[in-house]
Amino acid sequence: MDIESVRCACCGLKEDCTQEYIDNVKGSFGGKWLCGLCSEAVRDGLSKDRSSQDGIEEAIKAHMEFCRIPLSSPAVRVADGMKEMLRRRSGDKMRPATPSEAHPV
Repeated sequence: MDIESVRCACCGLKEDCTQEYIDNVKGSFGGKWLCGLCSEAVRDGLSKDRSSQDGIEEAIKAHMEFCRIPLSSPAVRVADGMKEMLRRRSGDKMRPATPSEAHPV
């Protein structure tokens, strides 16, 4: 069982995974490898917008744009991603704070 390093196409997080797992994730996301947090965010976005013909590609594109928003550190980016995912899952319809409002540089 060989372990390989792979980098998330969205947030850039690097993980060590088996080739079988990497292939499975890439198969689910149009050939792109996404870390666990980003894959959950994409699935969450996909479950909200079922009307889109391009579904998975649009959800990945939207999440990649979110990940490009500059924050003070990768840890803050992960924390903001978790917060946003929890907010969505809780059904909170309030306007989410933009990362620049939440964490002024």
